[in-house]
Amino acid sequence: MVWWPIGASLFASNVGSGHFIGLAGTGAASGIAVSAYEFNGMFILILLAWFFLPIYIAAEVTTMPEYLLKRFGGQRIRLFIATLYLFIYIFTKISVDIYAGAVFIQQALRWDLYIAVIGLLAITTLYTVGGGLAAVIYTDALQTVVMLTGALILMGYAFIKVEGYSGLQELYFHAIPSIRDLNTTCGLPRNDAFHIFRNPATSDFPWPGVLIGMTIPSIWYWCTDQVIVQRSLSAKTLLHAKGGSLFAVYLKILPVFIMVLPGMISRVLFTDEVACADADTCRRICGNQVGCSDIAYPKLVMELLPGGLRGLMMSVMIAALMSSLTSIFNSASTLFTMDIWNHIRPHCSEWELMIVGRVFVLVLVVLSVLWIPLVQMSQGGQLFQYIQSISSYLQPPVAVVFMAGCFWKRTNEMGAFWGLFTGILVGCIRMALDFIYPEPLCGQPDDRPLVTKYVHYLHFSIILSVFTLIVVVIISLSTKPPDPKRISRMTWFTRFERNNSVVGQAEEAAHKIDSTMRQPEGDKLHQEEISNANNITLSTVESVKKRSKLITFVLWFCGMDKKEDTASAPTSNVLANNHLFIEEGHMHNFVNANLIVCLSAVVFLYAYFS
Repeated sequence: MVWWPIGASLFASNVGSGHFIGLAGTGAASGIAVSAYEFNGMFILILLAWFFLPIYIAAEVTTMPEYLLKRFGGQRIRLFIATLYLFIYIFTKISVDIYAGAVFIQQALRWDLYIAVIGLLAITTLYTVGGGLAAVIYTDALQTVVMLTGALILMGYAFIKVEGYSGLQELYFHAIPSIRDLNTTCGLPRNDAFHIFRNPATSDFPWPGVLIGMTIPSIWYWCTDQVIVQRSLSAKTLLHAKGGSLFAVYLKILPVFIMVLPGMISRVLFTDEVACADADTCRRICGNQVGCSDIAYPKLVMELLPGGLRGLMMSVMIAALMSSLTSIFNSASTLFTMDIWNHIRPHCSEWELMIVGRVFVLVLVVLSVLWIPLVQMSQGGQLFQYIQSISSYLQPPVAVVFMAGCFWKRTNEMGAFWGLFTGILVGCIRMALDFIYPEPLCGQPDDRPLVTKYVHYLHFSIILSVFTLIVVVIISLSTKPPDPKRISRMTWFTRFERNNSVVGQAEEAAHKIDSTMRQPEGDKLHQEEISNANNITLSTVESVKKRSKLITFVLWFCGMDKKEDTASAPTSNVLANNHLFIEEGHMHNFVNANLIVCLSAVVFLYAYFS
């Protein structure tokens, strides 16, 4: 796997239809500040390739819960984290992307929202059922080209309409809806719309939260999320993974120009619809009384582009949706089958794992569709703020535990588990309060509890991270330190050690098997196993011969026609050796030079929009 498809896949996995519509909608409502998430992601992508990925490669893992199992031991933390990841996928990924894609189709074709949902799911299910990770990565790379082409064309049309960036700066502050309560600030553009760093107490993006509170969930997303890390682990070497991350960093410069600013232009051009400030008006326009900012990007596409280009943008949004959903489905299926189902049925066949993984994806889809109404009404109708608020409640404890496990050798299983458990519990309480006491409509009294009224979700992310870290440190120092064999090759400081605890366990198991085989009872048992294996093989061959052509095609399409003994090679054979860390001279210098360029770009963008 070369580096550029990995970088394109990292970008495409992040920039789904929810990202397109969410960024544009939040830009229309709040201004340029939402771009801080993109700039922050550029920096965290570098952390992934230079600091986290070497640890994962040395640990020889294929899933993130598997890393926690090897690092800390015991099954409870692995099962807990795998289950939590799946819930996060439902709350912040699958339901959001399905809803965003449906909003676009609703605006384009005037379909009912849930009819659009069914159509999208039918297309995506047919597309994803037969593919594996390699197919997803290369398809993501192709769809990235389609997405960027369509989005850049739309950006050009939008900026021409407002006479460039300077014209947008002037016109944005006059984009005030005609129907609004004159005694309130409802519908008025923010005075700090073109600044990232805003008031720490009263703004919608307080600057301490932007600098610190935003970083912790970003570390979870880019450095510990299965969807992202799985792509980087597919690289041939660490150098290829670094190249892929840098390519994704370059691509992440674009969203502020192709999503956020066009969203702000949409507010200028279609003020009464996108920036509606009256509940009845908003309900009539988009079916959501909270606000209609999420229609900013679809509105721009349908009203600004000529007919042929509308079709291109329709394909762009469908491509974005499919890229994101296929990535999530693939990773969620891997998590469930390898970390949960394999624990319940440790001796299940490859065939069973394939079927269970596909059925589980259908369950995920159903749960995500049921969650869509809550997505629609949350965070003032701004999709991207909904995503980030839920992320700030659930992801910081996971990020803290991973960082402690990777960079502090004294962290043990007790500290990691109870830090994770208590942190998630506190985060869930805050999330429940947000749903029980939603943000009131503009102009209505705010009777929410103080913790939801005055503690911004980005500030809460900081508080939750510090709380989790304190619990991890106190319990780890109060209990027995981890076995040195347990942390061998599992942390930044031990990643080059030769004796991996897992390798030692494998050698010990092999020795026991060898000893058993030398005994008479072992010979008898061995002969029985060979006989049973031969019988199974013969019966499998006979069953394959009796298959109809239709069944054979369906199994081939779903990737289930391979023999179980050759279905998949252990990933540890690919990632086990230190040669993966070797970097050739010229490419090493080229990558490091681009690292400096990328870091400089991040600093410049923060400074320019500050």
